[in-house]
Amino acid sequence: MAETKLAAEKRDTFGKGAARAVRRANRIPAVLYGHGEAPLHITLPGHETLLALRHSNALLDVTVDGESHLSIPKDVQRDAIKGFIEHVDLLIVRRGEKVTVDVPLHLEGEAGPETVVQQELTTLSLEVEATHIPDAVTVSVEGLEAGSHVAASQVSLPEGAALAGDPEQLVVVVTAAATAAQAEAELEAAEAEAGIVKEEHTEVEGENENA
Repeated sequence: MAETKLAAEKRDTFGKGAARAVRRANRIPAVLYGHGEAPLHITLPGHETLLALRHSNALLDVTVDGESHLSIPKDVQRDAIKGFIEHVDLLIVRRGEKVTVDVPLHLEGEAGPETVVQQELTTLSLEVEATHIPDAVTVSVEGLEAGSHVAASQVSLPEGAALAGDPEQLVVVVTAAATAAQAEAELEAAEAEAGIVKEEHTEVEGENENA
């Protein structure tokens, strides 16, 4: 993954009011920490940071007072309604060291006919070099039949990456697609459980006859 260079500035004011003032200036409050160093409170350029953090596990080269800090995002806090970034926690890393990160999982291919593919995990926990974090891990479901499944240990990993999570954890499960009769039966069962009673319309003898 390519490094993104960001020019940061130190900050010495804190609290909600100070954070709002930082964001009004089109900057983002952040903190750099790790490797036994004292936390460094900074602000980051708003637009450039927003673009960089569109990629999970972005590798950032943050410069503060002329000193470079290689880091990855550990926590990105966003406004629940408007979605803007409120604060970023950055973990300082070293070239060549390994880190544990959650990497997005993407499915490719078409499973067998009349099947449904259920993706049980959207990310996979990997141990990788900090400067070689993959953008994503791809899992093929091509031709898988009903009853098939893919465990974490069966996923092909990029060179140099190792699985950090449970190897038995299911990533993908392939089941048979429900038939029309099964779908109708499931609907009726759900309605019965919810207490929904269908009204039966019966034709009254002679109601359609002319008076």
